[in-house]
Amino acid sequence: MRTPQHIVGGGLAVLFLSPLVWAAVASVSPQAGTAQTSGWGLGNYETLANYQAGIAQYLLNSTVVSVLTVLFTLGVSLLGGYAFAMFRFPGRNLLFLVTLAILMVPYATLLIPLYVLLNDLGLQNSLVGLALVLTMFQLPFAVFMMRISFEAVPKELGESALVDGCGSFRALLHIMLPAVRPGLITVGLFAFLAAWNDFITPLVLISDSDRAPLPLAVANMRQQVMGIVDYGATEAGVVTLALPCILLFLALQRHYVRGFLSGALKG
Repeated sequence: MRTPQHIVGGGLAVLFLSPLVWAAVASVSPQAGTAQTSGWGLGNYETLANYQAGIAQYLLNSTVVSVLTVLFTLGVSLLGGYAFAMFRFPGRNLLFLVTLAILMVPYATLLIPLYVLLNDLGLQNSLVGLALVLTMFQLPFAVFMMRISFEAVPKELGESALVDGCGSFRALLHIMLPAVRPGLITVGLFAFLAAWNDFITPLVLISDSDRAPLPLAVANMRQQVMGIVDYGATEAGVVTLALPCILLFLALQRHYVRGFLSGALKG
């Protein structure tokens, strides 16, 4: 009975993996106009490694931005989701709807006002400012995910902690936090992937090439002398960008699926 499902699943897997496999093959295959003109090798990766500030600097920039975005998103969404799920206060549902309404605003339209605001705060052309902006774009989904994760936990668990003398914050840290770990991992993974792969936001907010994250550096590297595109180095950049995301997803996929299922069952 499951054979058709396996066939469809395998076909979709091949369909989605084929562009990445093609990019990996193209990054090491010989191509005219690239560093790898003959034979198979890593010439395109050498071009990528030596581009301007070096791939190590761009990887560091992307890592700093992604880690800060994950930490900021987890911290705010954890407290916000806990408050929306566990406390009753006037206007709670209205405030929650306003938070979700941010998803309906195209984030590209907010970049210019955010650019002006960050410039006034001294955070324009800063990795911290970039992480704060990316966190803002992630918060609506993150708060929603954490609220349904907390609501899926039996209320008796939190009430028993309060009866035993725990305060609200202590109950959150010691009792509720382990129970919503799949939701936290899901939110963190989403935030990391969004920050790691984002291109438009650093394009607008980062003006110093040495502070550019890897997606922006790869896009800048495409345009070479006389307008010729170095496709080999570009494919090497695509593989380098995709590899951390694939490894992280494979390592956390069990918690990721569990976090979505807990929210789906609650909904």
